[in-house]
Amino acid sequence: MSAGGGKKKRVVVAGTAFGRIYLDAVASAQDSFTLAGVLGRGSEFSRKCAERYGAPLYTRVEDIPGDVDIVCVVVRSGATGGPGSDLAKALLERGIHVLQEHPVHAAEITACLKAAKRGGAAYAVNTLYPNVRPIRQFLAAAEYIRKRQRIQFIDAACNSQVAYPLLDVIGRAAGDLRPWSFSECGPRGDRPSPAAGQPFQSLSATIGGVPVTLRVQNQVHPEDPDNHSLLMHRISLGCDAGVLTLADTHGPVLWNPRMHSPRDPTGRLIMSGPGTDRLAVESTLILGDQRTRSYHDVFARTWPDAVVVALRDLCGDIADPARRVRSGQWALGVTLAWRDLTERIGMPELIRPETPEPLPVDELRAAARAAAFDAGGSGAH
Repeated sequence: MSAGGGKKKRVVVAGTAFGRIYLDAVASAQDSFTLAGVLGRGSEFSRKCAERYGAPLYTRVEDIPGDVDIVCVVVRSGATGGPGSDLAKALLERGIHVLQEHPVHAAEITACLKAAKRGGAAYAVNTLYPNVRPIRQFLAAAEYIRKRQRIQFIDAACNSQVAYPLLDVIGRAAGDLRPWSFSECGPRGDRPSPAAGQPFQSLSATIGGVPVTLRVQNQVHPEDPDNHSLLMHRISLGCDAGVLTLADTHGPVLWNPRMHSPRDPTGRLIMSGPGTDRLAVESTLILGDQRTRSYHDVFARTWPDAVVVALRDLCGDIADPARRVRSGQWALGVTLAWRDLTERIGMPELIRPETPEPLPVDELRAAARAAAFDAGGSGAH
């Protein structure tokens, strides 16, 4: 069955850098989508990319046929110095639905929503990561918690390159983005950090009315911006019953039930026996997927799968125009919150580190396991 229950949607992917993830996504969901073309600048790489997927290559937006349903605009927007939003507006004016890769400034989103209304088309911004399988699992667990207990805090860390989608994820976990606020933090501009060697800037926030602490590695390698993140996303959400944690963007999702022990008449904790059933649960449980994937798998499967989810959501907006207003309002909220955050943390520090040296995983695992046989050894305190 196709997305939206009708015929398969004909999709063009604009951009062949990160656009390769979208091409793999469309190719993997042939029950719902047909790759109708690749829009590129006509480079040798774009030509070979189109040949690989057996699709025509277009070099001008006006060359895209009128029977195309969706164009995935995976070209830098004005937020990162590219023409992606102009491309999106031109397509929307023609009545072609658009899924645009983030980040996108509020003014660009507003212009695209107006163009979409004029063209009778659906428009959505894809922040990708909320649709990554482990984060979907995290958000499903967060929703379960939210319906039963008050979320008392969220603690999160990320690299500034992926702060935009982090706010999207936190807003969904909290149940809403509004009201949000961010405290002043750290240095602005190119001034050095007051804590020498501290890669993170820390600030307090409120998102959806939930207290949030944020740590952002506001550093970027200007010639290699997609690398050198110390981490991507790490989020903990606390409630009365315990703490839900997304250990990494790609999982796993952990649950730490709160340790709470009754007391006997003398005030001592009762650690076993009747009335201590809650102490029998594991102190850490893995929710959802029990294993994580290699980065090869992330590129080849996890991210394309997330794009398919975004495309299916867009198809829902196509089928139900009333949904488009909600989608547009949420997209505007995310980018406005991102604007407020970036105003607080300032411009990223420019760094040029060497290529990181990997650690042998088997040796790392052996070092950890050795501790089990070293109780009371020289390292004990």
